[in-house]
Amino acid sequence: MRTGYKVIDAMTTRPITAAAEDSLHAVARLMKEKKVGSVLLKRGEELAGIVTEFDLVRKAMVEAMDVQKTPVSRIMTPASEMATAGPGMDVFDALNLMRELDVRHLPVLDDGNLVGFITVKDILRIEPELFDLIVDKYEIREAHRKPVAEFKQGECNLCGNFSNRLSTIRGLLVCSSCVRDAE
Repeated sequence: MRTGYKVIDAMTTRPITAAAEDSLHAVARLMKEKKVGSVLLKRGEELAGIVTEFDLVRKAMVEAMDVQKTPVSRIMTPASEMATAGPGMDVFDALNLMRELDVRHLPVLDDGNLVGFITVKDILRIEPELFDLIVDKYEIREAHRKPVAEFKQGECNLCGNFSNRLSTIRGLLVCSSCVRDAE
């Protein structure tokens, strides 16, 4: 499926970066200040890796690493193991790659040079129809006891208006405006 949008259309062109030698504490503080969930790490001008909130919790905190003294490079995913996107890649393909690898971010490289960063949020902001592609990837704790809404598209059985979000209530397909009447 092609969307017509390329990674370059949705990517951040000035991603948040830190030095791979920075402490865990410094990088966590940077994430908080910039309100981001991941930081690209560099050694000089070269991309060295990536660190995410997940890495900080699941690697550093669990191992009780000294956050002031431990370099972030100890827990990063090295560049050699990271998936990347190209600026000309369709956002559908980028999102599909993220889905397959169970990641939420991709550095964008052009001829080996870092030119941007793209996230699931960036893609869904410009192409929300792709949400269904990733939703089944997320595990919902205690899903068996939670109602899961399944929406259909079509004509409301009560008012006759077309809707993209019809719910099934008492055997009727109803739009959000008619839900109370159907209950």
